[in-house]
Amino acid sequence: MSVQPILERINAQFNHYTSQTRVLLLHPASRYRSPFISYLLENASCPIFYYGLGRDDVNLESFVRALSHRIALAEPLFGEQVNALEDSDWSKIDTVVNAFLADLQKIDIERYMLILDDYDRSDSSDYVQRFLEKLIADLPIQCRLILNSRTLPRLPWIAMIAQGYAVILRDDQLVKADYYGASQHSGMTLEVNALGPGFVVFKDRLIDNWEGHLPRLLFFFALDRPMITRSEICQAFWEELDSDQAVNVFHVTKRRLHKALNTDVLVHQNGFYRINPALDLYCDTAALAASLMEGRDLNNPKRIDAYQRAVDLYRGHFLQGHQETWIVERRASYLAGYLEALNAIADHWIDQGRPEIALTVYQRAATLTESFDEGIHRKIMRLYLKMGRRSEAAAQLQRVTEAAARAHRELEPETILLGNEIHARA
Repeated sequence: MSVQPILERINAQFNHYTSQTRVLLLHPASRYRSPFISYLLENASCPIFYYGLGRDDVNLESFVRALSHRIALAEPLFGEQVNALEDSDWSKIDTVVNAFLADLQKIDIERYMLILDDYDRSDSSDYVQRFLEKLIADLPIQCRLILNSRTLPRLPWIAMIAQGYAVILRDDQLVKADYYGASQHSGMTLEVNALGPGFVVFKDRLIDNWEGHLPRLLFFFALDRPMITRSEICQAFWEELDSDQAVNVFHVTKRRLHKALNTDVLVHQNGFYRINPALDLYCDTAALAASLMEGRDLNNPKRIDAYQRAVDLYRGHFLQGHQETWIVERRASYLAGYLEALNAIADHWIDQGRPEIALTVYQRAATLTESFDEGIHRKIMRLYLKMGRRSEAAAQLQRVTEAAARAHRELEPETILLGNEIHARA
């Protein structure tokens, strides 16, 4: 059988999903991931910047400089900001990311792809993983990042999928479940609910004997990615301690975690820690991501039902009550997915001629946003106007204006225009 029809089928799915998201991973178990990269280089519908990682790319500076050099072969002006970095800057992830993003922004191409091939060569580098995670969060709208790897990259895939930033393709199939490895159906059932305060049920027993909050948070941290390193854990939890102290505290915390569940939850393989793959795991964040993907499928006749499942799963903000940096970052991702679902449901009710139901949904979205989103409030005001309730639209506008004043910022131009329309109807 010719491989060409298979590659063309994969390409059709690839084009569909790259039009909707910013990063696409060719799943390590894909039979045709490397042949497809070759196919893509010959048949792509837009310019491609290709970089195959080498053995030196476990060092952030080596990786970014080599990647910049490769892009500059096609875009000679690329790299001005990266080349201006001082030696002391390379230990500052945000500084390096911002420099690389500034160079990407200068690429004057309507749409292009950045392919990182053999990405698994960077597996051992915490800095490269963190660089890429931050890069993905702010990629220019015209850029699509494609990853090909023999292992699942150490990135927060479930959160990125929930936020609409990423998809994973296994040949021509969208990965919708078992993102970090297939369930073993061992009977050792582990149920995790991270949306809300966060609780864990193991073998029908609610786990409440954590001996402090650190073992519990370590468990949720390990769930976030396919694999994590000890140094990554120590950086997130005990940044203020020296290396030896942090390692000692980590081992104590890990023992308490295993004691709480009476099993080895974290296993160590090839230098990485991961959740024990022998556990039959259910996690509400993964279920949320799956429901959101079903909702995004415009060909799915039950897409609104899928979005409603996503709303029902969102019982509260991710690990509500905690303010650690990594938790706040994930919270924003899952909240974005939740708001997407609410907006889709509200739009559905508007299309069905039921603006009063849509208004209730938008109001729910407005009360749950941690940052003030004028876009949602504009939708509420427009619905009030559509329903002939101008005074309520004006009251909503006043609340938005006061919130902007308290935050010492100007109203967005769209809000000002809508405000003028509201006043004109007085």
